[in-house]
Amino acid sequence: MLMYRRLLAASAVFALLSGAAHAQDVRTAEALRDKALLDRTAWDITEDLTTSIGPRVVGSPAMERAKDWGVAKFKALGFTNIKVEEFAKPSWTRGEESAQLVAPYPMKLDIVGLGRTVPTPPAGIEAEVALFRTYAEMIAAPEGALKGKIAVITQPMVRAQDGSGYGVAGISRRLGPTEAAKRGAVALLIRSVSTSDSTVPHTGVTGFGEGVVTIPAAAIGVPEAEQLERLAKKGPLRIKLKLASTTDPNDVAWNISGDIKGSEKPDEVIVIGGHLDSWDVGTGALDDATGIGITTAAAKLIGDLPKHPKRTIRVVMWGSEESGGSSDAYIAAHKDEVSKIVLAGESDSGADRIYALNLPAGATSHPLATTAANVLAPLKIYVSRQPATHGGADIAGLEQAGVPSFALEQDASRYFDYHHTADDTLNKVDPLQLAQNVAAWTSLIYLVADSDIDFRALKPAAASAAH
Repeated sequence: MLMYRRLLAASAVFALLSGAAHAQDVRTAEALRDKALLDRTAWDITEDLTTSIGPRVVGSPAMERAKDWGVAKFKALGFTNIKVEEFAKPSWTRGEESAQLVAPYPMKLDIVGLGRTVPTPPAGIEAEVALFRTYAEMIAAPEGALKGKIAVITQPMVRAQDGSGYGVAGISRRLGPTEAAKRGAVALLIRSVSTSDSTVPHTGVTGFGEGVVTIPAAAIGVPEAEQLERLAKKGPLRIKLKLASTTDPNDVAWNISGDIKGSEKPDEVIVIGGHLDSWDVGTGALDDATGIGITTAAAKLIGDLPKHPKRTIRVVMWGSEESGGSSDAYIAAHKDEVSKIVLAGESDSGADRIYALNLPAGATSHPLATTAANVLAPLKIYVSRQPATHGGADIAGLEQAGVPSFALEQDASRYFDYHHTADDTLNKVDPLQLAQNVAAWTSLIYLVADSDIDFRALKPAAASAAH
């Protein structure tokens, strides 16, 4: 009986201590949240990267300057274990580009070549147009049906808070050149994958198909795509297209990282970050200087605490998201520590307000989810019942290796107005919404970093009965 009483007393003391520790974590998370709303670190980082470095396409001198900038920034902000991890990455460089409607009357078209597109012959390509209102409509054309023609796809993108219209409309950019080439087309123009009504065209990477000779491809602004639709109803169209670009198959890129070392379990790591590279047409403010700023500032605020949380927080500035490669490179360099990476997430949808948190499967029934919901509620963020399915392109390799991921869902309603364009500049960043992002990331990451939660051990909740 005496032993039983002692065990009860010990359990009560442990519960009190645990409760006190939890309460202290909540108070710290709330204090970090409120401090982040007034902190300028993320804005200063975003401003410096877009201004001092500018556009940061892989293989450019600016990207090399960005690498050095990232290392210097980590050092200045007090990060440790700073690493520069080089990996092979062929580069693509844009050259002169032009397009004109030749018939039924001459009209200059504003274009931007799709990332990695092959060039036209130096004299350009002039051909009759085969216009399709949707990607599916072009796919329905049999092989050979577009022989000698310039295919034009005018499929619009749907505006949505969660950005879900991007994947549907983006197939024209990703697979369009390959599929048009299969059907005999000599070039492809697509309506920009955009939610705006601007004449400013949107770039973005395109893919290559096995056994298919790819064709030159570019995007045009929304009003011009709509003009071509109307003209096509009246009769044949002819377009002349010129694209000049070069590639270097032997180039490299870099993933740069820095740590806020954990105080008790430094070998357990939370990986967060954004991508350092950008397209060459703007200054990559929303895509993704703000992601760099948000995650770096969040870790810095936590690192400024008198005592670091238990676990290490690692910020990664991924070096080749736009044309791919940084995810595979990161998992290859860190495959031996995958089991110790407890959580991963990426900020890569601009800087407008976060409205929802998606946690790993099974986590919504854990006390941490309730705590996070309470801390995030003043920021007008709710914890979604849906588990995170994909936290970002640069952590895809970690996810495939079994690392749990989360997503702080940003309002993407206007993101695709500017995404991949010359208009992706600092003046599109709202400082107040940027600060709300930092507050969310800081408080959430602190709660996880100072906890013992094992997301891998959690079991997904059973599907609820239909009502």
